[in-house]
Parts: sequence; C-alpha cells; structure tokens
Amino acid sequence: MSSRVALLIAALTLFVAVAAGAFGAHTLAKQVGPERIAVWQTAVQYHAWHGLAIFGIGLLMRIAPELRGLAAVAWCFVAGIVMFSGSLYLLAATGMTGLGLITPVGGIAFLAGWATLAWAALRA
Repeated sequence: MSSRVALLIAALTLFVAVAAGAFGAHTLAKQVGPERIAVWQTAVQYHAWHGLAIFGIGLLMRIAPELRGLAAVAWCFVAGIVMFSGSLYLLAATGMTGLGLITPVGGIAFLAGWATLAWAALRA
C-alpha cells in the first residue's frame, strides 16, 4: 500500500464512519432498542478511530518512508474495521448474534496493527 492509497482509504473510511454515525442516530435509533444502538455506536467509534489511524499511517509513510511495516499496519486496520466494526454494524442492524463470532478476529487485527506500528517505531 502506498501513502496515496492509505490516504484515499482513510478518507473513504472516515466518510463511511460519519455516514454510519448519522444513520445510527437518525434512522436506526427509531427502529431498535438502546442496547443495539450502543453496539452501533461502539462500531462507529472503532471505525472512526482506526480510519484516523490509517490517515496518520498515510502521512507517516510520506514523512518517514524508511519505516518498514507501515503498509501492513494500514491493512490490519482496514481488516479490523471490516471485521470488528462490520460485524457490530450487522449485529446492531439485524440482531443476528452469530455475527459476534467475527468481532474478536477484527479486534485481533486492530491489536496486530498497533503491535506492528510499535515494532516499526522500535526499528526506526
């Protein structure tokens, strides 16, 4: 992944996070209970935080191109958003609890991304 691609993914990811937050607050909240809205809000929070992290990684790729592993960090965050936030979005919207089995895998992807970033920083 290049810096340009990371920044593009970050922009699109954050666009979707804002849209998801608005959908949850203005549409979904009228259709589901507070417990499922809380799940939706957790998904939006992790989605947005890691979208911002991808943005930071894209900038870091430009500022410090010698840092190795940054593309892997960004891909881990993308995978985490899809699996963690995506599964929580589906759970909140549909009530299908079986989707919760995917959520921890997404959490592990987030952790792997942060660990890889720490490793890259230590090697710098």
